[in-house]
Amino acid sequence: MTLTGARLLLRDFAQLATPAGTGAPLRGPALGEVEVLEDAFVLCDGESIEAVGRMRDLPAIAGDVVEVECRGLCAVPGLVDCHTHAAFGGDRVDEFSFRAGGASYEELHAAGGGILSTVRATRAAGEDGLRAAVELHRSWMLREGTTTFEAKSGYGLDRATELASLRAIRQAGGVPTWLGAHAVPPELPDADAYLDFALSEVLPEAAEIAEAADVFLERGAFDATQARRYLETCREAGLALRLHGDQFTESGAIPLAVELGARSVDHLEATGEEGIRTLAASDVVGVLLPASALFLGRPMPPARALIDAGAAVALATDFNPGSAFCESLPLVCSLAATQLHLSPAEALAACTVNAAHVLGRADRIGRLAPGHRADITLLDASDWRYLAYHLGGRVVAKVVVGGELR
Repeated sequence: MTLTGARLLLRDFAQLATPAGTGAPLRGPALGEVEVLEDAFVLCDGESIEAVGRMRDLPAIAGDVVEVECRGLCAVPGLVDCHTHAAFGGDRVDEFSFRAGGASYEELHAAGGGILSTVRATRAAGEDGLRAAVELHRSWMLREGTTTFEAKSGYGLDRATELASLRAIRQAGGVPTWLGAHAVPPELPDADAYLDFALSEVLPEAAEIAEAADVFLERGAFDATQARRYLETCREAGLALRLHGDQFTESGAIPLAVELGARSVDHLEATGEEGIRTLAASDVVGVLLPASALFLGRPMPPARALIDAGAAVALATDFNPGSAFCESLPLVCSLAATQLHLSPAEALAACTVNAAHVLGRADRIGRLAPGHRADITLLDASDWRYLAYHLGGRVVAKVVVGGELR
């Protein structure tokens, strides 16, 4: 539903739930504080929220208003997926079958599968194919309640495909991240030679499209010295910094992220006690990806220990063809509650305001509050906690994106 010159009134919600407070990121007890209004409304003026409240407090509204009856539904902030790999060609269903038979992710990667198999398919897709793929994946995420998504390049590893991936993400309305240091392409001899190429030939244009740079700091990918070189050069080009870290091994990602002032370090399945303490004492957000851990049969990240230590955490899908073919943040919230031991309230904040903070947007998305962007997820439930409670169910009824009902 597209509105022209009219405001949008979503009325008679069973509940409206939004993370409490005004700051970001939320951590400690504040992460679990949610404001819940019964019998509520949201009034949107163009792309922004004008007012929220209980129906009994709904003021008289002058001018043109489109009213939408939402009885029996709940409103939560539009979900924010701050870590996806939505720009790819092909699939890895054969690899999935091999892994189900006992092959490890690292073994498949070393044999030329894994990331490099997607690199071949993504290069073959071309710019039109990439644009279509990201649009398709965006539609899947929207159906699951995601109104803002980040997506990374990293499946091209050459100049043309990396830039085409970033353009496709931006054209689909996503937040583009240059994952230039994802793997070493087969045409180059080693990681250092690849970084020479990527930083000199790809970074200048990538920095004009992307908002952040990311690196896979892990055994078999890039080590801490190489990651430092990559990130420092990207920071000089004006990009915010993010890291894939501690997915399989502790290889120095958390100390490097803290030292360089990165926005986030993502995965953390292998993070130990020292890493937890270091992250908790910093401003770096730990982005937890439980769907990836589940998909690969890996240990879950130490979410409860991180939160109890005072770390800021966010949740994301890690949507990608190889290690987390999952675009559903509601499913991730269920995993957060059942496997990571977050409360439904903590899970809501982690995939709304804290995820928005990772993307540098917590001042305008992630809460249902006047002045924020009118991004709203409508749950087909009478209690907002169904977001985490309904495991794998179709809990999302509709979404509002920038004041437009979808």
